[in-house]
Amino acid sequence: MFLSMRSDRVTQADRRARSRNALLESAARGLSRYGYGNLVLEQVATDAGYTRGALYHQFKDKQDLTLAVLEWILQTWTEEVGVLVEKESEPVAALLALARGHAVFCRRDIARVAVALRLEFSGQDHVIGRAVEDAYELLVKRCVRLINAGRKAGAIPPGPPTRSLALAFLGAFEGAVIALDGQAPHDELLAARAAAGVLGLDPLTATRRP
Repeated sequence: MFLSMRSDRVTQADRRARSRNALLESAARGLSRYGYGNLVLEQVATDAGYTRGALYHQFKDKQDLTLAVLEWILQTWTEEVGVLVEKESEPVAALLALARGHAVFCRRDIARVAVALRLEFSGQDHVIGRAVEDAYELLVKRCVRLINAGRKAGAIPPGPPTRSLALAFLGAFEGAVIALDGQAPHDELLAARAAAGVLGLDPLTATRRP
């Protein structure tokens, strides 16, 4: 009997996790297509295959759901892109792995959420906008650390202030990814070349596979 009750609890937890992930993915698609202001929770639930009641059982309101989506996307990005960066011991290789990995990550609908929300809440003092900017700032700081390490090692030439270079680096490969939407595998290669050029490296040499 004890084992049966334990099994039931695990099953309920699994069901809750599955429904939460389905709702998060559905909300991410909705946010990327329609933005926060036009997101309809009932449609999010329907698209995920659940009722509106099931959604409210997991999330308090649209703001709570959107914050959860942002956290989920950041975690997913870390698991899929962040690990690629951590595997590289050389700063330049890590930066280019970030650009390539981000390009691959952005082939999925959910990757557009942060960009869509950043544009929607630009210039506004809103909890969603602040959450997006906080996440972006973490990425900027990560790039600043890698660029500083690359300059110290002599792999990245001196030039503009590190933070300015980090912002330009992010803008270069993000812009390439947006412009090349749906054009895999060229999006990955050209995002890396754009990033290498901003760093002051030879794009062809820096992005050549061993």
